[in-house]
Amino acid sequence: MLNLFRACAILEGITYLGLFAVSMPLKYLADLPKPNIYIGYAHGVLFIAYVVLAIFFTYSRKWGIKRMLILFIASLLPFGTFYVEQKYLAPEMAK
Repeated sequence: MLNLFRACAILEGITYLGLFAVSMPLKYLADLPKPNIYIGYAHGVLFIAYVVLAIFFTYSRKWGIKRMLILFIASLLPFGTFYVEQKYLAPEMAK
């Protein structure tokens, strides 16, 4: 299950960057709205999955509210989920 959370964190970060670095410029500069729709849907689903998994792991592993806030805030920042994956999730795999 932790592997799923790690994959979700990475994919959420990739789609977040893809949404703003690729599809938004295509939508507004090249008048191509289709990529924005598909990447936006993917990002939305992965964002919700990431938040749900963060809540699940916070309670099941008794991480505390501070870590939950870090996990949530990271989902709102570019590159934040990559940081969380390296700092918090990868070390959990070693346990």
